[in-house]
Amino acid sequence: MKEHIKSVTLVNPSFDESPKDNVIISFLDSTPLNIKDILKITKASVLDDNSHIKDYLHVKSSNTNKYEDISIIELKDKIKAYVDWMDGRGVKSKWLFPDEQDKHIDEDNFYLVMQRVGDLIGINYLGTHTMRKTGAYRVYVQSHYNISLVMSLLNHSSQAMTLKYLGLDRESTEKMLDDINFG
Repeated sequence: MKEHIKSVTLVNPSFDESPKDNVIISFLDSTPLNIKDILKITKASVLDDNSHIKDYLHVKSSNTNKYEDISIIELKDKIKAYVDWMDGRGVKSKWLFPDEQDKHIDEDNFYLVMQRVGDLIGINYLGTHTMRKTGAYRVYVQSHYNISLVMSLLNHSSQAMTLKYLGLDRESTEKMLDDINFG
């Protein structure tokens, strides 16, 4: 998925003119946050008192209503460039991802961005949770199927919920088994 998203800028250079979409996609790709929580990030939550990018984002999960610290170390350069881009255009908003009315952009608006990205790379199933699910599945496989780790990263309350989210619930498992030739 990450390679597909990177190819969007090559296919359509105008996608890179506003780094907002690229930074949001980077958050989706590099953190376990869901899109709802990403879109509500404030500038103050990523900047310290000296306007340097923090190493960790302290965020309240909309799924669990609990606060957690999420590493944004690998995003620091992108966030810094994006904040500088906003400042250079005189954008004075408390939101990291503001809309024209100085509110944060909403999921519906970002869904349209993901559809545009999907159209550019020829994927018709790209949605706001696609990258989060893809990342979670990668962690699941690369951690040798450690469902507890994935459950913790996604802030799910049960393994059943996490398996269903990954598309590995009983029904989908039975469907996959139906496609296997044991004979």
